[in-house]
Amino acid sequence: MTTPTRRHSGGAAPATPLSGRTAVVVLAAILTASFMELLDATIVSVAAPVIAQDLGAGQAALQWMLAGYTLSVGAGLIAGGRIGDLYGRRRVFLLGLAAFMLASAGCGLAPNPGALVGMRVAQGLAGGLMIPQVFGIIRASFDPAARAGALGAYGAVLGLASVAGPLLGGLLVEADLFGMGWRAIFWVNVPIAIAALIVGARALPESRSPGRTRLDLTSAVLAAIAAVLLLWPLIQGRDWGWPWWGFAILALSAPVAALFLIRQRRLVTRGAQPILDPALLRVRAFAGGLSVSVLFFGALGSFFLLLSLYLQLGAGRTALETGLVILPYAVGSIITSGIGVQFAHRAGRALLVCGALLLAASQVVLLLIIGDGGEPSYWGLATPLFMGGLGLGLTAPSLINVVLAGVPAEDAGAAGGVLTTVTQIGNALGVAVLGVVFFTRLDDSLTDGASSLIAYGDALTTILPWQVACYIAAAALMFILPEHTHTAHE
Repeated sequence: MTTPTRRHSGGAAPATPLSGRTAVVVLAAILTASFMELLDATIVSVAAPVIAQDLGAGQAALQWMLAGYTLSVGAGLIAGGRIGDLYGRRRVFLLGLAAFMLASAGCGLAPNPGALVGMRVAQGLAGGLMIPQVFGIIRASFDPAARAGALGAYGAVLGLASVAGPLLGGLLVEADLFGMGWRAIFWVNVPIAIAALIVGARALPESRSPGRTRLDLTSAVLAAIAAVLLLWPLIQGRDWGWPWWGFAILALSAPVAALFLIRQRRLVTRGAQPILDPALLRVRAFAGGLSVSVLFFGALGSFFLLLSLYLQLGAGRTALETGLVILPYAVGSIITSGIGVQFAHRAGRALLVCGALLLAASQVVLLLIIGDGGEPSYWGLATPLFMGGLGLGLTAPSLINVVLAGVPAEDAGAAGGVLTTVTQIGNALGVAVLGVVFFTRLDDSLTDGASSLIAYGDALTTILPWQVACYIAAAALMFILPEHTHTAHE
């Protein structure tokens, strides 16, 4: 699940802010696109077991379906906001929306796992190009009072997408519309995107950054290469048999990341605007926030995919039944997300710590329920998942704003963009690392002759302690963060 974040718009509101019907139409167009992108971050998890069976996808391909999407969203976010500032947010938003629609159609037509993964990467890049423009358009097209309501509407869309993702995925797979099966989860984006494109082309205002800006593609490419070199051998290593050259590829990620940081320092020295100002890493709250994001979203990233595999391939539930099992998690996050945002200015850090610890407790309860080897009931699963959703709602919506409260106001936009990207990378890293642990244990159990229920249960209970440790470590690091948010960066 993705989280709402603030992007640097680089521009002030127009002389005549949007109002009335025009404002509603503009907001509807950009939020519809946001809903699609957020939906596709979760909808595939429920359909993944069916996709694997239909296309003959291996374990690595399943991981890439999620990790490839989230990683490419992060890569797109690195440059997406700057591209909109430079070439116009309306133009770039419509371009990203059209690309997202075409990539969704490509996913729906994919004849094999490789093609599907490639189209998922294209989807993610398009989403990373499109989403920063949503925040830029809101900040540039609405006056401050209306802007607060628009950002609140985005938060509501986030909650709706978190509920709709698992449920809609299960419904579409189960309904088998026009004989499309799982492909319907991607084709449903096409008519929605066409409607948003038509409305957006007519109603969206154009805006750019009023100052001079420069697109630093070299830095963006270096960051993306470092992330791929890190994730590629982790996900593919088992299929390769863990050869020495796989570890060599993994090691190469470090010097490429160092080259990225060296370039950022040189840009600062020349007075240019880097993607990441190295000085931010010396801000204790920001450096701690990066670590918290990697741990927190790394634990969260693979959970729904691996839970879906256990429920469908292990416990024999259908895709729709799986969506209904996951639904309490989304409902719990909606209940507490409003509380988290409302009280973040008073007790933001305390809420974050409570949320992370509640998530850890929910995984402990789930471990006890699944660990007995029997098939758990609906309510047996729904209870810890609801607990986890409550914890997520306390943490995810406010995490970035709490971190940014410790960053100088003039750096808040750049820091927010970096945190957003690191969140996506942490998500993909979790899919890679915890996926390896899960599938290694699964293969060992199946080799020993365990039933599907026992084997998938063993695999899931193997990763749950790792997730508990990540949430507890994140909670401990949260004490580095400011105690609350304030209005300086709003």
